[in-house]
Amino acid sequence: MKRRRIYSLILAVALIGSTLPAFAGEQPSSYVMLKGGIYSPSNSYDVHDFNAGQTDRLDSKTGFAGEVAVGHYFLPMLAVELGAGYFESKGSPAAKPGEAKFKVVPVVATAKVCIPLGIFEPFGLAGIGAYITDLDVNGTTDNFHGSTKITYGLHVGAGFNVNVTDTIFAGLEGKYLWARPSYGGQDVKLDGFVTTVDIGLRF
Repeated sequence: MKRRRIYSLILAVALIGSTLPAFAGEQPSSYVMLKGGIYSPSNSYDVHDFNAGQTDRLDSKTGFAGEVAVGHYFLPMLAVELGAGYFESKGSPAAKPGEAKFKVVPVVATAKVCIPLGIFEPFGLAGIGAYITDLDVNGTTDNFHGSTKITYGLHVGAGFNVNVTDTIFAGLEGKYLWARPSYGGQDVKLDGFVTTVDIGLRF
């Protein structure tokens, strides 16, 4: 009787040991993502010499945002992601012709805290970034092309992924960023929301 119990225990341990690697390897630990969505600035800004030497306050408008990112899960609940992309915003004065356009290339590093719930994975995120910015101003009497600037900023956000298969997933992500490039001593806030729909491949 005791021998049978010992054999049963050995068999149970062997079965558990054989299944653990399968569960551990069920989800690959690295991934690549493609993100597409919108950038929504939260601030208006002043541009000097916009029309005949005047200073005008420009209202920012929502623009396109996109990013390619590569990430790695160091733990089931912790991932680190590196990404680069592009977003833009236009601004125009309320009662005058002309337009200013911001073009930004972000290079960012992000830490994600994930909660794996089967096929559903919500997460929070925080990170830092370098923002390569370019400002073009087109007025009725003056056109201005600002020199390219590199500034640094922070971002925080949240989102979720849905695992379509073991290797393919899709999700939604929203983050808020803080960055402030300077043109001719004039600070321009890039602060705003970036909201994207994401699709990814684990490998």
